[in-house]
Amino acid sequence: MNFLAHIYLSGDNEMITIGNFVADAIRGNKYKLLSPEFQVGIKLHRHIDTFTDAHPIVRQSTKRLHKNYSHYSGVIVDVLYDHFLAKNWHKYSDIPLDIYIDNFYECLKGHVDILPERFQKLMPFMIADNWLLSYAEIDGIQRVLNGMNKRTNNKSKMNLATKELKEFYSEFEEEFTLFFEELIDTSNAKRIELEKVYNL
Repeated sequence: MNFLAHIYLSGDNEMITIGNFVADAIRGNKYKLLSPEFQVGIKLHRHIDTFTDAHPIVRQSTKRLHKNYSHYSGVIVDVLYDHFLAKNWHKYSDIPLDIYIDNFYECLKGHVDILPERFQKLMPFMIADNWLLSYAEIDGIQRVLNGMNKRTNNKSKMNLATKELKEFYSEFEEEFTLFFEELIDTSNAKRIELEKVYNL
C-alpha cells in the first residue's frame, strides 16, 4: 500500500503513524534503536506490506498490469489503491479527508527532527503540493506516477498506467474495496497485538 493507506491503518497514535509512514527508510533491525511506539509503526508497516503482496485480490490487480509494467506492477497498484481510498474516504472515516490530511501534516511538522533524512527532504514537497489529497483525482495519480517514472530514469513507463486505470476503473475499484476490508481487519488486529507486546 502507498502513503495514505499506511497512515490510515496506523490508528490514532501519532508516533505509531509516523513509524508506519517512514518505515521504508528503516532497514533491517535498526528499528530496535527507536522508541516502542515507533517500532510498532514499523512492524505494522511490514505486516501490511507482507499481507498485501501475498493477497490473491492484489495479485489479480497486478496481473492486469504485468504485461506492460513487469515488476513495477505492484508499485503501481499501491498507488491506484490509494486513489480509491482517497476517493471513497467517507466510507472509512468520519473526518473529512482534507482535515485528516492537514492534521497529519501538522503531526509531521511537529516531529520533523525524528524523521529519517529522506523524509525530511520529502516532507516540504509533499505538503506544498498536497500529495495525499491529490490522490483522490486521476490527475493527482498521474503526477505521482510521473514522479515515480522519473526516479527509474523513465525505464518503468509507470507514467502510462493511468491508461489502464481508466480502462479497468470499475475492476480496480471493486478489487480495492474487497481487499481493503480484509486489510483493515488484519491491520487492526496486528496493531493491538503489537501494542500489548510493547505495553502501550
